[in-house]
Formats: sequence, C-alpha cells, structure tokens
Amino acid sequence: MQFIKTLFFTLLVFICVQQQVKAAPEVPDTVKVGSYILSLHDINFHDKEYTMRYWLWFVYNNPHFDFTTQVEVPNAKSVEKPDVLVDTINGKTWVLMKMKSVMKQSWNVNDYPFDEQSIVLSIENTMYDKKWLVYEVDSAGSSYAPTMNVDGWKIKNFHVMRGENVYNTSFGDPRATTSKAEYDSFNIKMTLERDAMGLFMKIFLGMYIAFFIGSIAFFIEVKEIESRFALPVGGLFAAVGNKYIIDSLLPETSDYTLVDTLHSITFVFIFLSIFLIAYCTQLHEKNKAFKAERVNIIGSRIMISTYILLNIFFVSMAAFF
Repeated sequence: MQFIKTLFFTLLVFICVQQQVKAAPEVPDTVKVGSYILSLHDINFHDKEYTMRYWLWFVYNNPHFDFTTQVEVPNAKSVEKPDVLVDTINGKTWVLMKMKSVMKQSWNVNDYPFDEQSIVLSIENTMYDKKWLVYEVDSAGSSYAPTMNVDGWKIKNFHVMRGENVYNTSFGDPRATTSKAEYDSFNIKMTLERDAMGLFMKIFLGMYIAFFIGSIAFFIEVKEIESRFALPVGGLFAAVGNKYIIDSLLPETSDYTLVDTLHSITFVFIFLSIFLIAYCTQLHEKNKAFKAERVNIIGSRIMISTYILLNIFFVSMAAFF
C-alpha cells in the first residue's frame, strides 16, 4: 500500500513538472507573419483616428495557437470581425485574415499643413507572450496595393518589423516571477507626407486677405478717421474667425503650432496697424498733417514688409526644415 502511495505521488509530481514545462517552454515557437495593405482612409485629425483595411497571414507549427481568435490590435479603437481562411500546407498551419481596423493616432500638427505623419499598426497574440511565441517577419511578401491612394498624402515610406510590447503587470499569473509581461509584436509602419501647398492656400487665404484688407486703411487719407479704423478692425474679426475654423479641424494640443504662429503674427500686426492709424490721427489733429502723412507711409511700408518676411520665414521653416 505504501508503495502504491509513493508511486502515485511520484506520478503526480511528474505530471506537475510536465505542466510547468508546458507553461514555459525553453525555446518559443516561431510564427511567420506578413501583411498587405489594401487602403488607408477616413483620416480624422480632430478625432485622432484613421481606418485601415489589410490582409494578415500567419504560418506556424504549434497546434495550440489559434490566430483566428487570438489576434489583437492594441492601438485600435475597433476591429471588425475578419474574413478568415485556414489551411494546412506541408504540416504547417496557414491562416489568412482580411482585417479592417479603426486606429487611434496621435497626430503631430506642429507644422500643419506641412506635416509628416508616422502611422504604426501593431499586432499581438492575446494568449501567448514571448516565452511562447516570437514572430518572423515576412518582409519580402509584405507591401501595399499599388493602386492605394491616400487623399492629400504621399506614401513616403513603408516597412514591417518585429517589436515588443511590455506590460507592467503579470495579469495575475501565479507562476509569474516578475510583475511584467512581454509580448512579441508585428508592426506595420507607414510614413505619410502631405501634399501641402494647395491646402495651405485654402486654410490661410482668408487670414491673408483679412490682413491686407486692413492694410488698405494706410492708403486712405489720414483725415478719414472712421474708414481707416473700420478696415483693420473688420480684418481682425475675419482673422479670428479663420483661426476658429482651422482649430476645429485639428486635435487639441499644448504645442505652439505653425497655425498658431501665423495667426498670432497677423493679430499683432493688425493691432500695430490700429495703433499706427491712431498715432497718425493724433498728429493730424495737432495740425501736423505732413508728419502724419510721412509716418503713415513709412510705418505702413515697414509693417507690411515685416509681416510678409516673417510669414515667409516661418512657412519656409515648416516646409523645408
């Protein structure tokens, strides 16, 4: 009887050891993974998102893996149920999935509309960390459709790579010896460059017209006080309205962007225009008409020239540097 108990206990220990070995294999299984991008659309700066349609494929040996249910896109807002094809070829499981994801994206709008955006889509297995599973990237087979057209953008760069996502938790795993989990990831990265000049004219044309309408006041006789004040004040309101329209298109940011810089310059110079008009009016009322005309001419030329040069400088910095 004692022998049977000892034998039973030995078998139980052996089974537990085997389970531990299964729980943490010495060498993780390799999964070959690749992607083909079909489309990238619905780019939304205000809501910080975009939509991507793409194919994913996985080739592997381990029968415990089930990528039809275990695929996760960590940086996605939502993922539609994919179309799935599963086959076995030469003893390996091949899974092909057609995906559609609405992705979260932190847009960099500091140089908008001369901005360049890096888009990264990350793929993980929901069940197995890197102790179980590592990816081998199918770089040769991964690409994007040659007919893919991203409205208003040019695809500057595309590549796929292996990455790693670290979570500062063991997710309650009683076997864990550290308070973090590491998952291998497959990353798709695209760099988009905006075709900016047409958009720049659309969004800033109203601001520039507002400033130059206000500048027309310098060409009106100094004695026409009401007309000279009305034009820059009207231009100021138009510039403020233009700023609110552009801000409604962009995400909230604490950075001082090109949009903020150009509008701030416009506000300051319209204010300086009003100040110069007021000063010339005061000179005229003191019977210094000649001096008022000279200050009006010289001051307006300096102001308009400086405004144009500052705009050229900041736009050039954003567009070319």
